Amino acid sequence: MFMQVIQGHVRDAEQLRRAADQWRVELQPGATGFLGSTAGVTPDGTGVLVARFESEEAAHRNSRRPEQSAWWDRTSTLFDGEVSFIDCPDCDVVMGGGTDDAHFVQLIECRATGREAMREAGRAMEQIMRDSRPEILGGVVGWRDDHEFVQVMYFTDEEHARAGERTMADDSRTVQWSSVLEGEPTFLDLRDPTYA
Repeated sequence: MFMQVIQGHVRDAEQLRRAADQWRVELQPGATGFLGSTAGVTPDGTGVLVARFESEEAAHRNSRRPEQSAWWDRTSTLFDGEVSFIDCPDCDVVMGGGTDDAHFVQLIECRATGREAMREAGRAMEQIMRDSRPEILGGVVGWRDDHEFVQVMYFTDEEHARAGERTMADDSRTVQWSSVLEGEPTFLDLRDPTYA
């Protein structure tokens, strides 16, 4: 699986939502290899678009479509200043992957000491989440390289996600996962996500 994360500050969250809806209706039917997308705007105005494809080549084929270029030309004007693109050619599925049933989505951008160490810690963490975090519906970890990753987690709702965070902070079993992180993670909260 290939995942791309596009983000930047937007002036109008509703306009970004309309652009995502337009893509779903008009462009998604012709997007060969498209697996799904999540879009939203954080409380501080950061617009986020996450797209998943079967492969990097499928994503590039989609980018080369004239209608995709035209859509992006219009949508890019909704962002103020720089827009960043994070390409993740290697992805891991957490608890079955993402779901359109989530009412709260959180992206975590971070570095790990290494991909394999993080994967091992993630497998242990997944079992903990299955046992004690019923509000977690699934997720995807996209690897930019051997150290940088974006984790997209899907929750039933924000209230239960926050309560679950507090219980995990006191759980000694999370030490292995924390020990493979480098630096402070960046959190992006999507309180009203849309899907395609």
